[in-house]
Amino acid sequence: MTDPNTRINVTVIFGGQSGEHDVSLRSAQTIIAALDPEKFNVRQIGITRDGGWLTTGGAMEMLTADSPFFQIGDGAPTDVHIDAGPPALSRDSVDVVIPVLHGPMGEDGTIQGMLELAGIPYVGSGVLGSAVSMDKAMAKLVLQQAGIPGAPWILVNEFEWVDSAADVQRSIEEQHGYPCFIKPANMGSSVGVTKAHDADELGPALELAFEYDRRVVVEGAIDGRELEISVLGNDRPRASVAGEIVPGNEFYDFRAKYVDDNSALIIPAEISDAKLAEMQELAIRAFRALDLAGLARVDFFLERGTDRLILNEVNTLPGFTSISMYPMLWAASGIPLEELVATLVDLAIERHQKVRKVR
Repeated sequence: MTDPNTRINVTVIFGGQSGEHDVSLRSAQTIIAALDPEKFNVRQIGITRDGGWLTTGGAMEMLTADSPFFQIGDGAPTDVHIDAGPPALSRDSVDVVIPVLHGPMGEDGTIQGMLELAGIPYVGSGVLGSAVSMDKAMAKLVLQQAGIPGAPWILVNEFEWVDSAADVQRSIEEQHGYPCFIKPANMGSSVGVTKAHDADELGPALELAFEYDRRVVVEGAIDGRELEISVLGNDRPRASVAGEIVPGNEFYDFRAKYVDDNSALIIPAEISDAKLAEMQELAIRAFRALDLAGLARVDFFLERGTDRLILNEVNTLPGFTSISMYPMLWAASGIPLEELVATLVDLAIERHQKVRKVR
C-alpha cells in the first residue's frame, strides 16, 4: 500500500481515438477532481481524436473545446504542444497511471502493453484481461467456458457480409429472428449499436457497426430488466450493490446514456437478497475468468418470466461521469468517490509489486 505521508505522482491519460473520446473526457474530469491534492500530484496527458499527444498544460481545455459535450467560453488554448507519439514516462516521475481511455486504443490492452514495457503501475486490468474483455466475441467464449450464462449470439465478419449478405441475413434470422441487437465487437458506450426490428433494418445496422469494427456480434433480444454491478479488487475482488437502468429510449443506447438525459437509474435495484447474492457471485466469477484487476462493471439482464440472470457485458474501464453506474454503485455501497479513486491507485501499486516478483 502507499505511504500516507508521501504524495503520489499520478498521471491521468484521457481522450483517445475511439468513438468514446467524449465520454473519456467526462470521466477524466470526475477522476481528476476526486484526486485529493494533499495525497496526489496530478499530471494530465490528453490524446486527440487523430492520435496526437498533448503533454503540456491545457490538454483538457483543448480537447473539451473540440467536443460537442462541452462549451468553453474562450476557446481552446493556443500554447498546447502536440507530440506525434506517446511521451517518455519515467518511473522516477510517475508512480501510477490512470488510463481513462474507453474503447479501442485504450481499454483494449494497447496502452496497458505500453505501460507494462515502461514498468509503470497503472489502474485496471492487464493486457490479457483488457484485450479479451474489450472484444465481445472473445469475452463471450471465455465466459461460456466458465459456465456463466449469456445471451445467444453469433459473430459476423465484414468480409462475410460483403461476399454473401443473403447468407448472413438468413443465418441471423434462423438463429435469432427479430428483433436482434447488432454490436461492433470492440466498442463500448453503445456506440454503433442498433436494435434491428426486421430485415429492412438489419442491413443498415450491420453497415453502421462495420464502421467501428470489422467484426460484429449479433445477439438475440432479451426481454428483461437491465441490472449492473460494480467489482473492485485484485485477487480478492468484492462486488457492490446492484443498480437498475430503466432506459428512456427503446434501449440504453448512446443518446439515452449521454444526450437525452431521460433514463432512470435505480440504486439499489429492487431485487431479493438471494438474487443480489447470485448476481454478485456471477460478477466475481466473470471478473476472475477474464483475469481482471482493479475494477470492472458487469452488466446483466434479469429475464422476465424466468427470473434468470443473463450476463450481457463486462467493462474493464467503466465510465466515471456524473451519471455513471460504477462510482454511483460504490457510493451506495459505502465507498465515496474520493476513497474509491484512492483505492484504485493502491490496487494498481499492489498488482504491480506482485507482478515484479514473478520470475
